[in-house]
Amino acid sequence: MNARAGRTAAATGTSRLLTRPMLLLLVASVGGMGGFYLLLSVLPLYAATAGGGGVGAGLTTGSMMLATVLAEPGVPWFLARFGHRAVVGAGLLLLGLPSAVLCLWSSFPLTLGVCLARGVGLGIVVVAGTALAAELAPPGRRSESLGLYGVSLGVPSVLGLPAGVWLSDRLGFEPVFLLTAALTLLALPAVAGLPERRATRAERRGGDLDGQGGDPDGRSGVPEGSRGVPGGPLSAAVNRSLVRPTLILGAATFAAGVLVTFLPLALLGGPSHLAVVALLVQASVAPIARWGAGWWGDRHGSSSLLVPAVLAVALGTAGLVRLESPVVVVVVSMILFGAGFGAVQNLTLATMFERVPRSAFGRVSVVWNLAFDAGMGLGAVGFGLLIDRTGYPWGFAVTAALLLAVLVPAWRDRRYVRGEAT
Repeated sequence: MNARAGRTAAATGTSRLLTRPMLLLLVASVGGMGGFYLLLSVLPLYAATAGGGGVGAGLTTGSMMLATVLAEPGVPWFLARFGHRAVVGAGLLLLGLPSAVLCLWSSFPLTLGVCLARGVGLGIVVVAGTALAAELAPPGRRSESLGLYGVSLGVPSVLGLPAGVWLSDRLGFEPVFLLTAALTLLALPAVAGLPERRATRAERRGGDLDGQGGDPDGRSGVPEGSRGVPGGPLSAAVNRSLVRPTLILGAATFAAGVLVTFLPLALLGGPSHLAVVALLVQASVAPIARWGAGWWGDRHGSSSLLVPAVLAVALGTAGLVRLESPVVVVVVSMILFGAGFGAVQNLTLATMFERVPRSAFGRVSVVWNLAFDAGMGLGAVGFGLLIDRTGYPWGFAVTAALLLAVLVPAWRDRRYVRGEAT
């Protein structure tokens, strides 16, 4: 039986994906990401209406992503030292509680401080959750398990992104701030059921967060020279087999940072509630695509869909160049963007896990999340600086051109998996 057939057989077996620890991880992730997405497009609006303009709006997302990027490399150490329950619980509290402070005082510096605290919480939750989802996966079903975990990250965006904008328009900002804090607090009981094993001193020295070496699926398909990722996340980042997936993910999340930060502002003068509909459509399609990409990846290889996924994100972004386009063009663009973005998330993550041993899962989770959050932050800040000089149409055009350029490494990575490229 060849490797692909083995993967297919394992993927269609009877191993359960929804174990009790996995289900509790999903519940905690839904609560945490619900609090994250509810304010993701609201805080830029809050900053812009307070006189910050496009630069101020971009800085809210950019500062949060900066804090996330700075926090993520330390998460594996905290997990090894304190265990999943304490660390994930702290992350949930940081994601939600600081937002309630904005009900008491209103200032742009305070808003940035809240964004920084939320960024640290986001870094904790996503790094810990991604690594744990990979560790909890049954043999042969890792991509599908990551896709299921991706749904728990994406489903909150389906309601959170549009609901935050709609509620702030109807009720004001303060109720949204309080609702964000409540969502994260409600997720805390699920944290008590997460695995609590802390790494031994020897494991902490070796960086093995799960205490198991080798590939849990028993496959020999990890490329030569990439079976070990010694050292910390920076050494994982320079691993040759991970460079292209990291670059592809960063470009896609750059566009996502642009979209979630500036689409409500760009569409303010358009048809009523078009921004809410556009965010709802994009957020609804993305988790479905992420799960579907995981199903495909376990059977045909995770990199085989990278080119069409990146192309879909690029075309979806290009559809926003003419903001006066009919509503149907905006909606179709958001369908393409959501499908491509959801697929890119799963495909790059699964590809990176396939190319390292299990002992490197924690560090690879850090690298993937660093690329994700750095891309979003750079997209928000860079686009904010750009549109002050060019306006929204040119800004969306430049973003689409960046994504089209990433088709080259996406194509080459597809060849790499087939063993045709170095």
